[in-house]
Amino acid sequence: MTDSRLRAAKARLDTLDYYPTPVRIEGVRIRVWPWFFRWFFRQFDGLTWSVRTIIMREPDYSDDILTHELCHVLQVQNDGWFRTTWAYVRYPYRDNPYEI
Repeated sequence: MTDSRLRAAKARLDTLDYYPTPVRIEGVRIRVWPWFFRWFFRQFDGLTWSVRTIIMREPDYSDDILTHELCHVLQVQNDGWFRTTWAYVRYPYRDNPYEI
């Protein structure tokens, strides 16, 4: 089921023209770690940890949250880890170009 949801999220992103190269989902895995969100990032329901790992708070996460997190995978794949990570250091969350 996770693979079909990931493919559906990719299909949604592929309709957008954010980047010339579409997101690659090979090797992308989704982990459900409720404990992680109790200890860190309490305000979030999902988090892109790396170019290959998306962490979700609950197993019944929404397709919108999955698509949002997969968009961050797309951003890292196209702009690189350093540039996207630096934006989270440089800007407040609401002003971060990768969140807008």
